[in-house]
Amino acid sequence: MPVLSNVLLSASNDEHLIITGTDLEVELVAASQVALEQTGAVTLPARKLLEIIRALPEKTTVTLATEGERVTLRAGRSRFTLSSLPAADFPLVEEIKSQQTVALDQGEFRKLIEKTQFSMAQQDVRYYLNGLLLETDGQALRGVATDGHRLALYETELNVKQKTSHLVILPRKGVLELQKILATDGTIELTIGTNHVRCQFGDIRFTSKLIDGRFPDYQRIIPAPAHKIEADREALRHALLRAAILSNEKFRGIRLTVRPDLLIIQAHNPEQEEAEEQLDIAYQGEELQIGFNVNYLLDVLSAVDGDTVEIALTDGNSACLITAPGTSQAKYVVMPIRL
Repeated sequence: MPVLSNVLLSASNDEHLIITGTDLEVELVAASQVALEQTGAVTLPARKLLEIIRALPEKTTVTLATEGERVTLRAGRSRFTLSSLPAADFPLVEEIKSQQTVALDQGEFRKLIEKTQFSMAQQDVRYYLNGLLLETDGQALRGVATDGHRLALYETELNVKQKTSHLVILPRKGVLELQKILATDGTIELTIGTNHVRCQFGDIRFTSKLIDGRFPDYQRIIPAPAHKIEADREALRHALLRAAILSNEKFRGIRLTVRPDLLIIQAHNPEQEEAEEQLDIAYQGEELQIGFNVNYLLDVLSAVDGDTVEIALTDGNSACLITAPGTSQAKYVVMPIRL
């Protein structure tokens, strides 16, 4: 559909220009106040229009005028003539059948996405993992992502409490686009429909299709481990980064040996090269050995807030639970690997 390379410019009689872009999976609508001589709608090549606007000096007044199937853009002594396609051919997402609308802080929603999106699967045959689970129980909104090897969960309170609950899967593309456009302040209104989710904040409206699938029961994946380690987050992250240099490039495996007040990190590769790091930790318990993909641990340590991190273990064959001490708002589960 050639019209999908265009954006729809729609001028209404309340002196607002509404610009819409879509690829049929996600739709983004933005509004701006303009001086309007005549109402109407037209589609223009998105990339060319963006490049022209970017190349113009700051605060330049831009005038758009339609002339048949072409649109003339004037700015100062510059003039551009662009081809257009009929506005009637542009596909729009109709009003979604709202099942629930929730309001929350925009910064918190952005944080929810940032703290979980790295655990989404990429092009997994289990298509329901190629996205982010959004679950609301009327009191809080939870975001959960997993690729089968690790899981990330973040929970935030809703501004207005409700009695209804819903569970939907937002596709990967929708998650990544939202992460780009969300601000850190203001309120966002989240409307959950049967096939779409819609986010309204300021003059921007974002709509995404939902993944039709059954997300795994993530509560069963979160372990209740017996042994807890507390470590300096940055010191641990840097020790893992150094050890990772000599890990197997394909499997990225590292071995953790946990002893009272000591963590030993070891890595080796097929070239018989080895790395060892020792780190002081807070731990009183029996010695444990466990292997992990170092990249998964590094992703989590970058997402956890605070100076200290808590790693909870059961044994050498069970998943670990990583949190910031004293909070359950964000939880991270990493499955072990055999070395």
